[in-house]
Amino acid sequence: MEPIHIIGGGLAGSEAAWQAAEAGVPVVLHEMRPVRTTDAHQTDRFAELVCSNSFRSDDADHNAVGLLHEEMRRANSLIMAMGDRHKVPAGGALAVDREGFSEAVTAALTAHPNVTLVREEVAGLPPEDWSSVIVATGPLTSPALAAAIRDLTGEGELAFFDAIAPIVYKESIDFGVAWFQSRYDKEGPGGTGKDYINCPMNREEYDRFLDALIAAPKTEFKEWEKDTPYFEGCLPIEVMAARGRDTLRYGPMKPVGLDDPRTGRWPYAVVQLRQDNALGTLYNMVGFQTKLKYGAQTEVFRLIPGLENAEFARLGGIHRNTFINSPKLLDGRLRLKARPSLRFAGQMTGCEGYVESAAMGLLAGRFAAAERKGETPSLPPAETAFGALLGHITGGAAAETYQPMNVNFGLFPPLDGPKIKGKRDRAKAYSARARAALSDWLGAGEAAAAE
Repeated sequence: MEPIHIIGGGLAGSEAAWQAAEAGVPVVLHEMRPVRTTDAHQTDRFAELVCSNSFRSDDADHNAVGLLHEEMRRANSLIMAMGDRHKVPAGGALAVDREGFSEAVTAALTAHPNVTLVREEVAGLPPEDWSSVIVATGPLTSPALAAAIRDLTGEGELAFFDAIAPIVYKESIDFGVAWFQSRYDKEGPGGTGKDYINCPMNREEYDRFLDALIAAPKTEFKEWEKDTPYFEGCLPIEVMAARGRDTLRYGPMKPVGLDDPRTGRWPYAVVQLRQDNALGTLYNMVGFQTKLKYGAQTEVFRLIPGLENAEFARLGGIHRNTFINSPKLLDGRLRLKARPSLRFAGQMTGCEGYVESAAMGLLAGRFAAAERKGETPSLPPAETAFGALLGHITGGAAAETYQPMNVNFGLFPPLDGPKIKGKRDRAKAYSARARAALSDWLGAGEAAAAE
């Protein structure tokens, strides 16, 4: 049997390779690191997390991304299995030890008998004799491949800026000021209800921090980058601050549900830090993606009470991400209309988020494996998180205004019957309907494979 060639060993490429290999199809996984590095990666491991270590909410009843977690687990996701194995406390979210997670994904793929790993850059379009290819090169696609795709599709490159938050050594945090607590004491995967470090601010401290943040020097963009937009779901902290003096207090610095043990009340504002590794020695600053220059970051962030002597394991940064106009260019099976032997998966399709990217890799791997075995791929129902996200990417979104999107219940078909008033009740109804539809889809796939 001819192999499926997968280009890119990130979350989507790793998941695609696993799904196809588990289906009994040989896979050649091409990863350019360490032969060619990127502006954001630090290792040559697969599924390296370059930004946050959070897979976001794990609440499958009331949150669309939590529902996507459940669907992926039921579909034998490698990314979710290793995420669960290497989870760290994060309230109601699923967060992982990034080093242990990527090492485990790498080990699983390396050991799989149907996976062959090739460390090389695919510079340009794949050879014509590769009859099945999944392009999962992510937002940091090499310039040569990006240019070749642009020439093939006739589409101009779409792009947005994405930012990285700083990581702090726990031992450098002042716990005479900071304290451990999850918002409203909520427990989550591997959590206790005291999963975040909270650094409180009164109004004077908040105003001083805000003024310094807005005035601090920022990284300047190149001339050709100046019209590139930010992704609204991952805005730099200073961009949010410039939108209004209370924007941060109603965003990443909101104090609700957090009781300062020194006063017994909610502070005026709070900076939260989430555990970043299994040892609990590193914590990342939640929502503090930034394009501040390095020297300014240490100066401004040490104005935060509890972080006056903070030592940083990694400072924040910003990088340019690339994605294609998927609603215009891809069919319902993630194939490029101009060359159907090429599939796309992951962030390059314009889905945003770790789990969403891996989910599209999962589907691409399943679709490609089915075709390689002479079967017709079964598309996930639109009522599932899989189907809602796939439908949005491959035609549900308007091609003229296409921008990266996280999974959300707004992408799902409307519920039948009388309108459900409460948001949580509506979410629960969406999730219940999705579970039933997923069971039918997975059952149909299993039955087809057995025939």
